[in-house]
Amino acid sequence: MEQVITIAFSPVNIVLTLLGIVLIVYWLFTMISGIDFDLDVDIDIDLDLDADIDVETNSGIEGGNIDMVDVSNAEINKEDIIPNRRKSLKWWQILLIYFNFVGLPFMFTFTCWIFIWWLCTVISTSITHSYDNTFGYILFLIGIFPSLILTKIFTTPFKGFFKNLNQDGDLPIDLIGRKGKALSSISGIKLGSAEVIAEGTSMSIYIKSIDGATIPYNNTILIIKQSEDKNYYLVKSYNENL
Repeated sequence: MEQVITIAFSPVNIVLTLLGIVLIVYWLFTMISGIDFDLDVDIDIDLDLDADIDVETNSGIEGGNIDMVDVSNAEINKEDIIPNRRKSLKWWQILLIYFNFVGLPFMFTFTCWIFIWWLCTVISTSITHSYDNTFGYILFLIGIFPSLILTKIFTTPFKGFFKNLNQDGDLPIDLIGRKGKALSSISGIKLGSAEVIAEGTSMSIYIKSIDGATIPYNNTILIIKQSEDKNYYLVKSYNENL
């Protein structure tokens, strides 16, 4: 046990060890307090994978960029693919998508990656007795790549589970038939956002006009159904039903 602690807190491994401890504290605090620290980092998803995927700049959502909370819980589906080509993905955006940082809660995938990277580094430096020399730092850097691959393999089965939950990890609230307030003007195939009060909680959702009719900003909307990919809701102006 003493040898394991020595290796874990050696010069090569101490960064990942401390980061792992911070993540453990983060998850414990989150579970006990129920408070989630959402990352507020703007990411422009200008998707154009030469392989097969092209997605409209900013995902066609009126109002600007998608924040990290959205990105960390969004998935790229076949329904999002469009024939027109836009800007190419940046290399780090491709990595986020491919290694499941997109499609699963970001902190879940990030935590898995850090602990798998830590295991790879600790095991490799322990076997080679290089946890306190230059070769150990080389193994530390090389460990990034196999740990990302192992993280993708490990986290992929969780996609089906998280797809049935909302971003807070609860069973989704049925919003069909509820009224809300449009936070942006939409028409045609354009996506926008709306605020809905459900069970005493204010929720922000993505919306699209069910028949392509224009729905002005701040107009009352009626939620008709959810899209097949569960990324947005099809709505119509509530005033049409009066």
